Amino acid sequence: MSDEPQRSSRGEGPREPHSAASEASSETSPETSDQVSPEASPGAKPKRPRRTGWRRLIPTWRMVLGSFVIGVLLLVGLFVLGYYLVRIPAANATAIKESNVYLYADGSELARDGSVNREIVPLSRIAKDAQHAALAAEDRDFYTESAIDPKAMVRGAWRTATGKGKQSGSTITQQYVKNYYLGQEQTLTRKAKEFIIAVKLDREKNKDEILEGYLNTSYFGRNAYGIQAAAQAYYGVEAKDLTVGQSAYLASLLNAPSEYDVVAHPENKPAALSRWRYVLDGMVKMHWLSRAERAKATFPEPRREMYASSMSGQRGYLVAAIKDYLAAHDILDEDSLAGGGYRITTTLKKPAQDALVKAVDDQVTSKLDKKNRKADRYVRAGGVAIDPATGRVVAMYGGIDYTKQYVNNATRRDYQVGSTFKPFVFAAAVESFARTQDGDVITPNTVYDGTNKRPVEGWSGGPYAPENEDGRDYGPIPVREATDKSVNAVYAQMAVDVGPAKVKQTAIELGLPQGTPELNPYPSIALGTANASVLDMAEAYATLANHGKRTPYTLVEKVTKGGTDDVDLPRQQTQQAVSRTAADTTTAMLQSVVDNGTATAAQAAGRPVAGKTGTAEEDQAAWFAGYTPDLATVIAVMGQNPDTNTHESLYYALGLPRMNGGGAPAQIWAQFMEQALRGKQAHSFDLRLQPGAEETEEPDLDSDDDWGDENEEYRQDGPTDGGSSQGGTDGGTTDTGGTAGTGGATDGGDTTVGGLVAGDTRGIGGLTGIGGATGTGGPEGTPDPGGTADSGGTTDGGAGGATGTGGTTDGGATGGGAGGLGVLGTRRN
Repeated sequence: MSDEPQRSSRGEGPREPHSAASEASSETSPETSDQVSPEASPGAKPKRPRRTGWRRLIPTWRMVLGSFVIGVLLLVGLFVLGYYLVRIPAANATAIKESNVYLYADGSELARDGSVNREIVPLSRIAKDAQHAALAAEDRDFYTESAIDPKAMVRGAWRTATGKGKQSGSTITQQYVKNYYLGQEQTLTRKAKEFIIAVKLDREKNKDEILEGYLNTSYFGRNAYGIQAAAQAYYGVEAKDLTVGQSAYLASLLNAPSEYDVVAHPENKPAALSRWRYVLDGMVKMHWLSRAERAKATFPEPRREMYASSMSGQRGYLVAAIKDYLAAHDILDEDSLAGGGYRITTTLKKPAQDALVKAVDDQVTSKLDKKNRKADRYVRAGGVAIDPATGRVVAMYGGIDYTKQYVNNATRRDYQVGSTFKPFVFAAAVESFARTQDGDVITPNTVYDGTNKRPVEGWSGGPYAPENEDGRDYGPIPVREATDKSVNAVYAQMAVDVGPAKVKQTAIELGLPQGTPELNPYPSIALGTANASVLDMAEAYATLANHGKRTPYTLVEKVTKGGTDDVDLPRQQTQQAVSRTAADTTTAMLQSVVDNGTATAAQAAGRPVAGKTGTAEEDQAAWFAGYTPDLATVIAVMGQNPDTNTHESLYYALGLPRMNGGGAPAQIWAQFMEQALRGKQAHSFDLRLQPGAEETEEPDLDSDDDWGDENEEYRQDGPTDGGSSQGGTDGGTTDTGGTAGTGGATDGGDTTVGGLVAGDTRGIGGLTGIGGATGTGGPEGTPDPGGTADSGGTTDGGAGGATGTGGTTDGGATGGGAGGLGVLGTRRN
């Protein structure tokens, strides 16, 4: 046998012997069979016993640390991912939405429009105290901290929790991001974006830019977005003019706009005062305010909120007119204005605007009795005042209230202008050297037939016989008097003599728009059938006041965008619309209307005044258009049914049987002009008149000193007695030359007196070179005695005399007494 140990038949090696105890242990303790005792494994590390019971719920420090590290890494990863994925978005629509601001000429606010009451201004236009107050209230470390400030979050939470007032934990940068780029929704997503965008923004913009954006986007209550709107809403001042106390109060509102409005919530005034003091103390702590200045500060009571619509009263009419002007002159279109952000300085003067409103209230509105007088329900008024030298509109009255009557009575073109149009007819006559049907040059002294319903002569367009007011007959009447009394028969004929097309063109050159409704070249044009607006008529009358120089009206002095960029405005081109002679002679005629005619109420202005009254058909509108050398103003009172919007007669309105231009319109005009020009030196009109246009009186020929140099060419060229030898023999003394009462020979005396009585009472008859002709009693139409160039002074004078100074009564009255005499040289008074 071999020495090797025997193997079992299963191929196993020899088994080592073991004790019965171990075998027994193995059988009885199977649970511990895997455990090795220290004695059995002297080199092995002992295992920590398992935790049991409640101890199993407490995480180990390894778990805490691991979770923290993983969490930090996750947050960092998410932030990095978000930083690269989230871009700074475009501003939200609400944040950049602004109102348009309309200002009076002196810079005071007239109105604002737009859905959002905001005016974005640069930081340079925000008072330093206002900037510091906002920082003291919301983020005192703004200029030294990063975009995110954990300490501020903790501090804000602590103040809120301890009842020391709400305070946001966000920095100003974060608040600006929320206002400008995001929104006010309270979600984790919005907050995460706010963090990331704030960090990015802090790297791309400087602190001043962020502060400027914050102050322009923050809400201050009273529908005021931004510091500029807030300054206006609470104190009626510009942001640059805020005081320390006002600045601190507005900064307080950032925290709780509605709660801290001490006018709306007087019960919250103690809390508002506490917040106000907190802001001031913060300014002292940050060395933005001295302790002495802090001690002087008193709480500035804000003004009461304007609950009325921003377009109520006159504001809506004015804004509408300004918008129309901007669009019509291609300055800003409707879409641009709708975007907001424009600051529009107008030509309107607040004292004049207030005076016009008061004049309408005093003379019309306060006298209405809508309950007892039906016609008073129809009364509307419109008015415009223009500086003749510049074309600037200084005042406009559109109606009682834009929110009640939205149609602007100053700019509407649907009422006849009536006899206020007649001066345009006369100006056209002088401008075109027009003559009557008898060949006489038209002057203020030309005699026309003022018979009621007199058919016009020389018109081929069909019969036309206008009625005078109240059907009155005037007979032979000089143009000046016919203007004083507004005689339709005279002016209809004059329009034909001038040419209706020429009259129309003259009106357009003076200022009426080319497309004025019913401005048609017919004889009726003289009666004011055109439907021009009050504004149109004011521009035309301003041209007359400016000696015939027309400067198109303007309502806008300056337009800026964002407070800095100027918008180009069209240049005001002044042109000579009609000659100075035509304009000034018309002015002289209109002075007579105020002194002697239908507009005597305008004398209450206490200044030299020229003007004309007008009444539309059936008293549906009454007008007064007038001017001084400094201001041209047109007033109209109109009738409109408030229910149907149809035109209505104003019979018995204001308790008066008739509504005419010499009544309420002239009274409004006089009160307004007296107040608007108060304190301004009164000036007389400096006029250069058409030869033969002066009001003449019985001449005094003892001295030639009264004759003006410019009329020298119209003086008599013949003997000093004013007539031929025949005139001297039979015409009385050589000095009179045929004045009234020196008719000459018996056979011609009556003729002379007849002719002179018709003209001399109005300063026409008995002029140089005519006495001899009319006193001669020679054959009708004889050139020599009737006023040749030698005796009449001019060819026109000779013509006038030749056609009708022959010695008969008719010839003396219609020819020598009026037609021929109107063109001769006259005295200058």
